[in-house]
Amino acid sequence: MAYLLGIDVGSSSVKASLLDAESGQCAGSAFFPETEQTIDAPEPGFAEQDPQSWYDCARDAVRGAMAQAGAQPADVKAIGIAYQMHGLVCVDKDQQVLRPSIIWCDSRAVPYGESALDAIGKEKCLDHLMNSPGNFTATKLAWVKEHQPEIYATIDKIMLPGDWLAMKLTGDARTTESGLSEGILWDFKAEAPADFLLDHFGFDPSLLCDTVPTFGVQGELTAAAAADLGLQAGTPVSYRGGDQPNNALSLNVLNPGEIAATAGTSGVVYGVTDKKQYDPQSRVNTFIHLNHTANDPRLGVLLCISGTGILNAWTKRLLGDISYKEMDQLAASVAIGSDGVTMLPFGNGPERVLGNRNIGAQIAGLDFNRHDRAHICRAVQEGIVFSFQNGMDAMKETGIELKTIRAGFANMFMSDVFCSTLAGISGATIELYETDGSLGAARGAGIGAGIYASFEEAFASLERRKVIEPGEGDYAAAYAAWKGHLEKALG
Repeated sequence: MAYLLGIDVGSSSVKASLLDAESGQCAGSAFFPETEQTIDAPEPGFAEQDPQSWYDCARDAVRGAMAQAGAQPADVKAIGIAYQMHGLVCVDKDQQVLRPSIIWCDSRAVPYGESALDAIGKEKCLDHLMNSPGNFTATKLAWVKEHQPEIYATIDKIMLPGDWLAMKLTGDARTTESGLSEGILWDFKAEAPADFLLDHFGFDPSLLCDTVPTFGVQGELTAAAAADLGLQAGTPVSYRGGDQPNNALSLNVLNPGEIAATAGTSGVVYGVTDKKQYDPQSRVNTFIHLNHTANDPRLGVLLCISGTGILNAWTKRLLGDISYKEMDQLAASVAIGSDGVTMLPFGNGPERVLGNRNIGAQIAGLDFNRHDRAHICRAVQEGIVFSFQNGMDAMKETGIELKTIRAGFANMFMSDVFCSTLAGISGATIELYETDGSLGAARGAGIGAGIYASFEEAFASLERRKVIEPGEGDYAAAYAAWKGHLEKALG
């Protein structure tokens, strides 16, 4: 047998899947922990995780997937890694972690991004970085430099969560150009690390890892890591990608005009373009896509809503005695517009689409004599969809056309109400596929190791499960009411 192993490092869990390289079918998968990983918040707006927990969960997930597939260590021919974007991991010269990782939903670095934008100049930042420095990896390091100088002084390398896991597996501290761009450390004009941003913050360029191609052998599994994971030493790690570019890859979204979406804890719409375009307000962000080259550009325009599925999960916990399927059935029993109840889902940290403001989740229009849990369930789903549409309106200003949206049949996209509302308000056809981030990473590993000769071969077996066409209904009026609530909340 020849299997490809994909490992997807999320902030909630780590999932591993084995893909049969010949049939393209999933042979085994597992995720850990079974309940959500802890996110530590030592101060308001902080969000941290211990990188060792990612490794421990990856070990258990890989062993679980191997057991489910009945696979032997030698059966695994290549490994791919997907990972939560925008995090910061700091290690010393012995590759020891110096502090917990500052992860994607941490907001402490916002002032450092705003200060850098003012000092460097908005035009230069947008022209060279395609983004405001914002609340990304570079500005998180600036916070460490100012507030924990004793730690900063001992940093040998900084890396993203996926870079760190790859280092733990191979012993090599490396990154990719796509990864540097998601950390806002890449100069799109120079096609090189952004020296002017490093100079502004006073960062030594040696803190950055050397780059390796996204697809290609990036290192080989060490004996120690192989023993931990139940794999064979020397197995190549041949792909890594941030979770949203990787989600696009898993859906075979690689060319200009193609759109991918996901709606887990956070929600993302990701469109591929061949033009170096940016949003002047940085409500949506432009990064290097996984198949980008200087001669054949592929850039991803990313809309991220931090509070999406996490609101649905919070509502489920609040209601206490209900399943997601039952919540969807309740939501479907209420007419479009939730009888005047509106919900803003922005309760998971600062929102880029709102100018990095954190306005919190809000509900409006409740009538205790008219509304019950069904109205809440509907308003939650509509609020999430309308937050997508609000962001997609900004994406359209960068030239992204939203005619067809591809997504995995998972998380919020398993909800009929969610899908029909998204199709109805956007006018886009929704295509759902039987895939996920770990399977995308596995296919990426096959491409990088040369097991697949092309992207076309790698995705020949990708199964389309469902298509949702835009339907009738007064979604526009419901969206207008929601927009009014948002504008009031923004002051």
